[in-house]
Amino acid sequence: MLSNELTKLLKIDYPIIQAPMAGGVTSAELVAAVSNAGGLGMIGAGYLSPEQLRAEIHHVRGLTKRKFGVNLFVPSEYSVDEQKINQSKAYLRPMEQELGIEDHAPDLSNYLQDVETFQEMVEIMLEEHIPVCSFTFGIPSKKIRTKLKENASIIMGTATTVQEAILNQEAGMDAVVVQGSEAGGHRGTFAGDARHSLIGLMSLIPQTADQISIPIIAAGGIMDARGLLAAQCLGAQGVQMGTAFLVCKESGANPLHKNAILEAAEDQVVLTKAFSGKMAQGINNRFIEKLQHVEAELPDYPLQNDLTKAIRKAAAASENREYISLWSGQSPRLAKGQTVNELIRNIISEIEKAKIGI
Repeated sequence: MLSNELTKLLKIDYPIIQAPMAGGVTSAELVAAVSNAGGLGMIGAGYLSPEQLRAEIHHVRGLTKRKFGVNLFVPSEYSVDEQKINQSKAYLRPMEQELGIEDHAPDLSNYLQDVETFQEMVEIMLEEHIPVCSFTFGIPSKKIRTKLKENASIIMGTATTVQEAILNQEAGMDAVVVQGSEAGGHRGTFAGDARHSLIGLMSLIPQTADQISIPIIAAGGIMDARGLLAAQCLGAQGVQMGTAFLVCKESGANPLHKNAILEAAEDQVVLTKAFSGKMAQGINNRFIEKLQHVEAELPDYPLQNDLTKAIRKAAAASENREYISLWSGQSPRLAKGQTVNELIRNIISEIEKAKIGI
């Protein structure tokens, strides 16, 4: 149960992967701690520059000799709608004034997830011989997939529907993370409308397992041994956990974010496009409520993400959690402020007890 096709593929002790949460949450300390405890730590490189990615890889290597991985966002098309950009600025200006942010003009001409930067990040993964490379928001080109495999990297994709999982298998991915609607943060939908991909994990796993043969990694609302065992019973080989690791001591998440999750109930978790222009799940706050009725008028990701950056930064600096993105899955009541080692050891202990019927 703890040793299976996935653990052998990834060369890890336990079928537990730390979700590659971008934006500073997946600190080198968190990634290394997960790998040192027998799972697979993952660097969330979605918002890093190539230079930052290389530095983070070296930092993690200084903290662990175990395997770890890197996750990249596959560049996606977006439209630049000047009317929506100006409308969003108008909606955001009162909040900026409330936070003491001077009138400014965000630079919307350069994005970290553009094609050229993505290629640079892939080259770094090749040069650094990253053992596990995962991708979100799409499937990388055949050329990139071939290069990584020739470099002895395991490649994993992300899917929010059975069809997306099938596309990952057809592309030759070694494993796929199936992300249920319970998952926190941004969802990895890439082959359809995000609102049509809100499929619960209990439904998504077995339907996917009946259609593909590569290992399935379940993600969304999994916080403990019960979630891991349930996912395996439904056809998954392992789990990817985000929120459970986000609140751990080693996580780089803002303490405001951690405390918000530890204090939240399941009915406070909502879907929103307000912060980034892409559907994401987190704890409701004033920012989300102010923009919930005008989401259709907001620009696409990553434009809206750039427009709200100053607000999120100022709110974090002033310890005001009403204006920061508090990404969370749907199981916040199960979150515990503990170390990574304690989290993983508790999961393994509970599974061992279940095996002997205690």
